[in-house]
Amino acid sequence: MNDIMVGKKILVFGARNKWSIAWHCATALRREGASVAFSVYGEREQKDVASMLEKAEWDAPIVLCNATNDEEVESAVKEAAGHFGDELHGVIHAIAFAKRDELKGEFVPTSKEGFTLAHESSVYTLISIARSARPYLAASGGGSIVTLTYLGAERVIPNYNVMGVAKAALEASVRYLAADLGPENIRVNAVSAGPIKTLSASGISGFDTMLKAAAERAPLRRTVEADDVADGVLFLLSDLARGVTGETLYVDGGYHIIG
Repeated sequence: MNDIMVGKKILVFGARNKWSIAWHCATALRREGASVAFSVYGEREQKDVASMLEKAEWDAPIVLCNATNDEEVESAVKEAAGHFGDELHGVIHAIAFAKRDELKGEFVPTSKEGFTLAHESSVYTLISIARSARPYLAASGGGSIVTLTYLGAERVIPNYNVMGVAKAALEASVRYLAADLGPENIRVNAVSAGPIKTLSASGISGFDTMLKAAAERAPLRRTVEADDVADGVLFLLSDLARGVTGETLYVDGGYHIIG
């Protein structure tokens, strides 16, 4: 590629460690010339991201934010945009959470608490972030918001359970947000990644079986890597995707097309 993100200021929510898709997205953005800021949940994540930045010899702002709290989201977006002269051209939403004991067995036992937690953490956070980022993106001439989803939003994936239902709501939210924000030249899209071994994925029972199935059945006959997904996100954040909104881009080796 050829510096396709030069001059772009991007805020990344959800980087936790070197395996995080969000971290790989951030490094892809940096490679293409973007300025990046990070929003992380707490001090532990802040310390981990700061350590990764130091090892990469990369200076980037990190802001703390519990993304389920509207006031904290508004403050984090304002602080991050402030580092960029109140400019913002893109946001990555890589936040998802569900109770570990509800990511195994049947879906029927899902608790009200667990259902609410998964949707608040994995879906509402996108809406809150989009609302807070909207004025900065609009003032910068428009921009792009990208979230991460998974095939479990549309098919029954063993043990994905309440997270699959939350991802379905996330994808619907992408379409509604795209319709609302489009007149301001703000695009909203999702990337549906194939199974990748991350800290979050480790909480899904039988995840290694999912990886094996993807490698055996996907047309490319392999699982995808975090860098594959990162370049898909990069595309949607770039001006190359200026006519694309409300879409889900599959980066899964073609696994989703197989019956």
